[in-house]
Amino acid sequence: MVPDRFGPLEANDGADPLGRAMLAHYRDEPGQLIYRDGADVQDGNVAEFYFSSPASWDRETIDALERVADAEPVLDVGCGAGNHLLWLADRGVDAVGIDASPNAVLTARERGLEDVLVGDMFDLPVPTDAFGAVHVVGTQVGLGRSLAGIRELLVGFARITDDAGVAVVDNYDPMRLEADFFGYRPDPREGIAHRCFHLEFEGERADGERFREVGRTLQFLLCSPARFREATTGTPWTVTDVLRSEAHYRAVLTKSDPKPHR
Repeated sequence: MVPDRFGPLEANDGADPLGRAMLAHYRDEPGQLIYRDGADVQDGNVAEFYFSSPASWDRETIDALERVADAEPVLDVGCGAGNHLLWLADRGVDAVGIDASPNAVLTARERGLEDVLVGDMFDLPVPTDAFGAVHVVGTQVGLGRSLAGIRELLVGFARITDDAGVAVVDNYDPMRLEADFFGYRPDPREGIAHRCFHLEFEGERADGERFREVGRTLQFLLCSPARFREATTGTPWTVTDVLRSEAHYRAVLTKSDPKPHR
C-alpha cells in the first residue's frame, strides 16, 4: 500500500495551467482558464468541472463512485482538486488520489485531503495489488491516443489492483457526437475519433503582475463502447456495464465477473 501521509508540497513553477486554475479558484485569486484549439476558444469552467457540489452530479457519476467505493481501497487517478475524493471520504471510504499536476495535488491537500500524490498514470508509483478499485474519469484514458495505448493503461491499472479489482473509466462515444464538438477530429474508422486542444491560464501574481501559462497540446482518442471493449483484449479486464449520459459514458470493468451485465 502507498504511505498514509505524504510530505509537504510546494506550488510548481512548470507549465501547469489546469492545476494553477484550480489553485487560484480555491484561494479566491484572479485568473481565467481557457481551452484553445487553433482559433476556437472555450471557457474552462473550473468551478463547474472541479468544485461542483455532489447535489449537481448526474446519476451516472454517483453510480460509478458507488461501484468503486464497494471495492475499496480506491485509487482516484487524475483526482484533480479532489472533488470525488471528498465524496468518498465523507462516506468513510479508504481512498488515495494521484494527479500529474502538482498544483492540483496542492489544491486537494489544501482542501484537507492528505493521501494525495503527484504521479503519472502511465507509470503509476504504486505497489502491485495495492488497491481494490481504480477510478479514472475526465476521459483521461483517451490520452493513450490509440486502442493499443489504452490497452497499456488498462494493463497498468490491472497491476495495481487485486484479483477482484474494479475499474471505472470514461470517454466520449464518437457515434453520438456532433462534428462541432470542441477539438473534434474525425477518423475513417467506425466508432473512432480524436480530440485535440491545449489549456491556457491567465492569472495575477501577488505583486499584481499578470502572467499567462500555456500547456502542451493534449491528444485524446475517442472510442465507442464497442471499440473500447476491443482495447480490453489481452488484459484481465472485462467490461461489465456501461453507464451512459448522452454522448459521454463510463465503462465499469471487473476482473472477477466475466459475464457482462449488458
